Amino acid sequence: MTVSVTADRSGPTGPPGGGLLVAGTTSDAGKSVVTAGICRWLVRKGVKVAPFKAQNMSLNSFVTRDGAEIGRAQAMQAAAARVEPSALMNPVLLKPGSDRSSQVVLMGKPVGELSARGYHAGRQEQLFGTVTECLAELRRTHDAVICEGAGSPAEINLRRSDIVNMGIARAARLPVVVVGDIDRGGVFASFFGTTALLSPEDQELIAGYVVNKFRGDVSLLEPGLDMLRDLTGRRTFGVLPFAHGLGIDEEDGLRVSLRGAVRESVVAPPHGADVLRVAVCAVPLMSNFTDVDALAAEPGVVVRFVDRPEELADADLVVVPGTRGTVRALAWLRERGLADALARRAAEGRPVLGICGGFQLLGERIDDDVESKAGTVEGLGLLPVRVRFAVEKTLARPVGEALGEHVEGYEIHHGVAEVLGGESFLDGCRVGAVWGTHWHGSLESDGFRRAFLREVAKAAGRAFVPAPDTSFGALREEQLDRLGDLIEEHADTDALLRLIEDGVPGGLPFIPPGAPPLTRSLQGGNR
Repeated sequence: MTVSVTADRSGPTGPPGGGLLVAGTTSDAGKSVVTAGICRWLVRKGVKVAPFKAQNMSLNSFVTRDGAEIGRAQAMQAAAARVEPSALMNPVLLKPGSDRSSQVVLMGKPVGELSARGYHAGRQEQLFGTVTECLAELRRTHDAVICEGAGSPAEINLRRSDIVNMGIARAARLPVVVVGDIDRGGVFASFFGTTALLSPEDQELIAGYVVNKFRGDVSLLEPGLDMLRDLTGRRTFGVLPFAHGLGIDEEDGLRVSLRGAVRESVVAPPHGADVLRVAVCAVPLMSNFTDVDALAAEPGVVVRFVDRPEELADADLVVVPGTRGTVRALAWLRERGLADALARRAAEGRPVLGICGGFQLLGERIDDDVESKAGTVEGLGLLPVRVRFAVEKTLARPVGEALGEHVEGYEIHHGVAEVLGGESFLDGCRVGAVWGTHWHGSLESDGFRRAFLREVAKAAGRAFVPAPDTSFGALREEQLDRLGDLIEEHADTDALLRLIEDGVPGGLPFIPPGAPPLTRSLQGGNR
């Protein structure tokens, strides 16, 4: 497919049916979870379905088999849909490097750094043609495409340049359901206000609402739902209950997406006599913290995020995770005393694992004229490694062997490591109880994870024994099935299916005051 990077305002993209946009009243309202749940419900019905998010902002990313970088949430939604992840599913990925700038990844490849002002001032509009073409391609090859919005569609300060919420909905004539997190409170006001702040043309596409994270008796909620329908003329498509330990790979935040579910669902004690305590350094611009999900999936492994040196004292393993700012994370570790604590651990033979950026800062020296532009910086010196940052980003899906076990992973980094000694460990090295590698996702390989934890337990002096039958892939599938069950059991699936197949229902009323007409914007195909 030839991809355009100029705005295409020629008209609607694709057929009117076969799609749905899941928007939210706020960030973290549950859009990703609901999108994945709908995908799993549909594929179990025999529908060929794909997820789509036009623009994602996340430091948690994934590499497709053809070497494209996309958001991990979209990769997990693809798993829910039982399709191979593709750059078509997340054509624009923004990876924050500070509060004001992000790396722009277009069709899986980085194309430069932009400030937020620069992006919304024009670059975002230039990407609109790419976004609509990707969605059109997915709609041509699938029965249904379930799109996820970003933030809220009622962010009226950004509507002129929107390509991920009502901008794409207007262009593709997608019906929109708005998800609200009732656990936060104010969900009825949020539904009404979100709708009322949209222009008449945008409101035409808001088909209704989904209540997320409800606790209690649904009958107590029904008077409010009836009143909401009277006020807006729009129905509620489902009330999803609060489910403990339910989630998929997130865009950002500090939650371990599978840890809660596994810890709450496993009733058996640790397989051995001891538990294993894992401390993850919560470095700035932490990326792909989902690497530790697989550790947390093991019975008897307790994972927590830490930011103080005393929190490392009782840890059997310390993980220094990936980061979008290796030099910044290195300075942060030193400022907080964590660097000294890591050095003491290494000297005492206590386990430390560095992954990607965490691996880089464990080395002797970092030459960075690309990411931080700090020049040459001394690393922690715990591994015989020198790192040079390259302009080109490494994006790969390596396969190998370590500790006598098969390992698969993925790489996303600008830093190129020169390993000068130690024992070979994946693409990195090991010295004593300090390990380092660029490979994300390696701990999802069950045999390797168990072998690694046995090494950690031995070095830590713990009588911990990994369970012989823990399958991270099976646990992930179980999570996705739970999401599908939520939709199937608590949403009006007949109404949702009609919405996906038939498109936007007619006769939806306008709720004043609405937003003023857009004079300079991505108005899409419906003008």
